Amino acid sequence: MNWMDGFQETMEHLSHAGAFLSVAGDAPNTMTIGWAWIGWCWKKPVFAVVVRPQRHTYGLIQRAGEFTVSVPTIREMNRELAYAGKASGRDEDKFAGHGITAAPARHVGAPIIAECGLHYEMRTLLTQDMTGDRMDAAVIARCYPARDFHTIFFGEILDCYRTSGK
Repeated sequence: MNWMDGFQETMEHLSHAGAFLSVAGDAPNTMTIGWAWIGWCWKKPVFAVVVRPQRHTYGLIQRAGEFTVSVPTIREMNRELAYAGKASGRDEDKFAGHGITAAPARHVGAPIIAECGLHYEMRTLLTQDMTGDRMDAAVIARCYPARDFHTIFFGEILDCYRTSGK
C-alpha cells in the first residue's frame, strides 16, 4: 500500500480520537497521539510525531530510533486511546488487560497494535526540540503555559499497510 493511500483517514483519526504511537524497549510501550504530520521531505515519505520529553515513550524512541503508528480503522477504540494517553509505561504494562495487543511489525522492532487496521512503520531521520523562541505567543499560551514543549521525531515511512485486526 502506498503511504498516501491512508493519509486522509489517518488525519481524520488524529484530529478526533487519535492514534497509537508504539515503541520497543525492555517492554513494548504505546501512547496516544493527536498531533502529527505526514508529508514529503528529504526526498522521502515522512511521518512526524510530537512527544514531550517527560513521557516514557520519549526515551524509548531516542534509544530505538524507530516507531510505529497504528490507526484504529476497524472499530472505535476511544476507551483504549484514552487509557494509553493517561497511563505511563514506566508504571504498568499498557497491553496487559487493556484491550490492545502488541503485534510484530514487518520492518522495525516497535510493535503495531493488532486491533487497528492501518499501520505505519518509521525509522527516525531527525529529532528536533521545539522551543518558544519563534513560536506564536497564542500557541504558547494555549498549548504550553508551563513551557513544556514537545520534541518532534521525523520518521521515514518504511511501510504502510492494512490488517484485518484482531
